[in-house]
Amino acid sequence: MVMFLTGRVATTDGTSLPTEVMVERVCGAKVRQQVHASSRGDFSMQLGSKFDSMLDASGSGSTRDGLSNKNSEMGIPRRELANCELRATVSGFSSSVINLVDLDGMSSINVGKIVVQRREKIEGLTLSASAYKAPKNAISAYEKGLEAARKNKLAEAQKYFGKAVEIYPAYTNAWFQLGKILQKDQQKDAARTAFTQATTTDSRFLPPYLSLAVMAYEAENWTDVRDFTNHVLDLDPLHHVPGYVLDLDSSDYAEAYFYNALANYRLNRFDDAEKSGLKAEHLDMVTHFPQVHLLMAEIFARKSSYDMAVVEVRTYLELVPHAQNAEQARERLAKLEKLNGAVASGEKAVQE
Repeated sequence: MVMFLTGRVATTDGTSLPTEVMVERVCGAKVRQQVHASSRGDFSMQLGSKFDSMLDASGSGSTRDGLSNKNSEMGIPRRELANCELRATVSGFSSSVINLVDLDGMSSINVGKIVVQRREKIEGLTLSASAYKAPKNAISAYEKGLEAARKNKLAEAQKYFGKAVEIYPAYTNAWFQLGKILQKDQQKDAARTAFTQATTTDSRFLPPYLSLAVMAYEAENWTDVRDFTNHVLDLDPLHHVPGYVLDLDSSDYAEAYFYNALANYRLNRFDDAEKSGLKAEHLDMVTHFPQVHLLMAEIFARKSSYDMAVVEVRTYLELVPHAQNAEQARERLAKLEKLNGAVASGEKAVQE
């Protein structure tokens, strides 16, 4: 029985790792387990335990972890790792993969080093390409706006960003920053106009689309939420697509997938909602959006997959046990457990 997998994550160029590095055990193309690496890159993954319980919300099987019925102290038989591999997940890097089938060792196996390589930045990664064409006085105003924004001087920042777009109307980044300031100052209509102008001047620059999606969410305009997030999610977040400005990290994509899932759910496009919800869960490594688990619970409940719905609500309560809606979530969990029990006993489950 294999109890532990240990190893280290390292960069190809020897530079320091980002703070959020996750090591994943993937079996049959499904993520079975995730653990955080230390600041030095070291990791230890305990198998066959309560820690071996990460997402497998594909709709097949009765639990997230296909090994959850095993004794929590027994580890995993080596043969069950034959279809598994280890990889690292970290924003801005691609990872090597370690196949677990041929590893030597007994109860504890050191898999060696997982190497991550910094993805080559494409031009415009943090700036719209229009920024390189801006005249010097527009750039100067833009930089003064950034400085004022850092000091939370909203009126001053608004003045400088406004001056930048007046000098150079195609200054996409300045329109976007102006929108952020206006939004922060509760000038929602003006902020929406600025974000929209940013998308008009450069449709490849993605951050304003996400901002517009959030504003549409607040207005419960689900069609706009879906359309704005679809524009972002036409890109694969794990690969660069030529011609686009990828100025979003994994948490931004998790946000986009979450809003896309919610919009599709509200628009009764449940299959699309499920796909986006699962991707949001996978990308949301630091649980920015625990509410996605409640959404997934409702999606699974509609499919009568009450076992999966129960797991989702339990996960939500584990992540945020003191949330304002925790009591409602516990009540919903009790109803789902009752429905799941009815299905398990062969009775007809009826949702209340």
